[in-house]
Amino acid sequence: MMKKLDQKVERLARGLAHRTSRRSLLTLIGSAIAGGVAIPLLPVARASSPQHGGQGEGNGYPGVASQSTGNPQDPGDPTSCDYWRYCAIDGFLCSCCGGTQNSCPPGTEMSPITWIGTCQNPADGVNYIISYNDCCGKSSCGRCMCNRNESDLPMVRPQANNDINWCLGTASTIYNCSTAIIIGTALE
Repeated sequence: MMKKLDQKVERLARGLAHRTSRRSLLTLIGSAIAGGVAIPLLPVARASSPQHGGQGEGNGYPGVASQSTGNPQDPGDPTSCDYWRYCAIDGFLCSCCGGTQNSCPPGTEMSPITWIGTCQNPADGVNYIISYNDCCGKSSCGRCMCNRNESDLPMVRPQANNDINWCLGTASTIYNCSTAIIIGTALE
């Protein structure tokens, strides 16, 4: 059985060698590599992704129970990427990692350096300035990844860019999770 398979593969390889040149083979391999690199750029339906409300236990994250703020003026589930305060967040949600939307999990330290965004509260229609503080000092939480870029600005405006590790000014630069703290109302 193996001998026949070896003979068939040898015949195919020799036939390919007779019909093609090294240059055309290199072109074919290069095209395949370039095409493979472009595959992640293709549009993909992400409806089942946890950060877009896919299947799960209420909030889309397996193993994370839905929560409520308990305040009608602060509606939503802080363990869900769709929570109104998370309009410009990029990272793991502290509310899924042992902290809350306002506080870091035990054993971590809140970074004093932050990025800001402006999110509209659906309860009162007011735009609020949100400070996104990273919690640092322990390895990444790895739960409830959320990447929303509604107020994200380019790197030339770092104070409003969520792609930076903001664990500067803390004892450790190891990122754990991110909070979303209301610091005021936005001007019209």
